Amino acid sequence: MVHSGINVLFEGSNFARLMAGLWTSIWIAAISLVIGLALGTIFGILRTLPNKFVRFILRLYLEFFRIVPTIVLLYLVYYILPRTFHVNWPATWMAVLAFALWVAAEFSDIVRGAIESVPKSQRESGLALGLSKIQLFRYVLLPQAVKLELPATINLATRVIKTTSLLMVISIMEVINVGQQIIEANNQQYPTGVFWVYGLIFIFYFVLDYPLSAWAKKLTKER
Repeated sequence: MVHSGINVLFEGSNFARLMAGLWTSIWIAAISLVIGLALGTIFGILRTLPNKFVRFILRLYLEFFRIVPTIVLLYLVYYILPRTFHVNWPATWMAVLAFALWVAAEFSDIVRGAIESVPKSQRESGLALGLSKIQLFRYVLLPQAVKLELPATINLATRVIKTTSLLMVISIMEVINVGQQIIEANNQQYPTGVFWVYGLIFIFYFVLDYPLSAWAKKLTKER
């Protein structure tokens, strides 16, 4: 009976529900990263331009997402945005919107720092060859910036995956929310079920995040 709590994982469709919740967390994080990284690249490039007004606006945008806690951001997007602008998207896509805007803000600073870290001699050489500003970014600055920003980008990805655990506050059936429901439904029959459910969720997040974290550390050491 000591180990009977593990049976909660295989009672009915519990394990399948946990996997479905994990998949929800993964696809929200993945789509948010794709959209956020694309927007962040554009914003990061704009932040290196001499236009002070654009740089000021994008700096405010970055600071807003750095100051506002992610859980508050989710509440704002899920509860305030629909009422104010009549946006009636499903909760999952509202989460994608919130996460994508957050990723874009964070990644814009990574891109800006990476571009500005490229030696000035590379920029001057490109201009000397007659490259336009667009060609300079495309063929000289961005390819070198990608190598510099990769470790920070991977770390950002791990943060996004971990932060999907907050999606339960807007009633999205991600893995934490599903796990909590399973625990509450089986608490009397399996009093130690909480250990096994959250233990499995820990393994899920570890399997997703640890390889990325190790990769980022390896790249940092190689630089």
